[in-house]
Amino acid sequence: MLSSLLVEGSGTQGAVDLPFDKLLICISASIILGVLVAFVHMYRNVYSKNFVITLAALPTLVQLVIILVNGNLGTGVAVLGAFSLIRFRSVAGGAREITSIFWSMGIGLATGMGYVMYIMLFSLVIACFLILLNTSSFGEKTKVAERELKITIPEDLDYPGLFDDLFQKYTYHATLDSVKTTTMGSLYELRYRVMLKDQKDEKELLDALRVRNGNLTIVSGKVSTNKDEL
Repeated sequence: MLSSLLVEGSGTQGAVDLPFDKLLICISASIILGVLVAFVHMYRNVYSKNFVITLAALPTLVQLVIILVNGNLGTGVAVLGAFSLIRFRSVAGGAREITSIFWSMGIGLATGMGYVMYIMLFSLVIACFLILLNTSSFGEKTKVAERELKITIPEDLDYPGLFDDLFQKYTYHATLDSVKTTTMGSLYELRYRVMLKDQKDEKELLDALRVRNGNLTIVSGKVSTNKDEL
């Protein structure tokens, strides 16, 4: 049941016999599974119509290439080179986009070799797995208040250790990322990355910092996160 539908012929060595009915089964499987990949990619995700259509059509296109190069090593190497050109001439995509592309290509590889039942089974497992992970809280950041503080102080203040007691009281940890002079060198801008013990204490911390820095500008914002690109 899980064997390849496309068996080697007895004529030319390495050639593949392509019964028309089995070829239709492989093409139909590529189309159906390609649509499945597109639907899973759209689930709770930001996407474009062109990319979704590409995901749905990619398994059939890869299947065509695999069928044509089956048994021909030189042609197979040339096709791999073409795929690499397409990859490196493309804009870097997000992690989920890359996952969907590899999944679609895997479907095309499997159906091109005739392993329809294998890839149907794997695709159902992968689809359920991805939907489960996207539905659950797996991989999400814990709900702690991580903040980026920009504190302006006069140039006559000795900033090393200036706010350590406040950070020990209100935060789990605080890191001084950068120091910058502003206003012709008369002020310093300190940039800290802190993790608050309780988000409700943010205002109390800011008030204490204002007393310490002479009521100069303090900016509290979200910490910039890395993009989910590969």
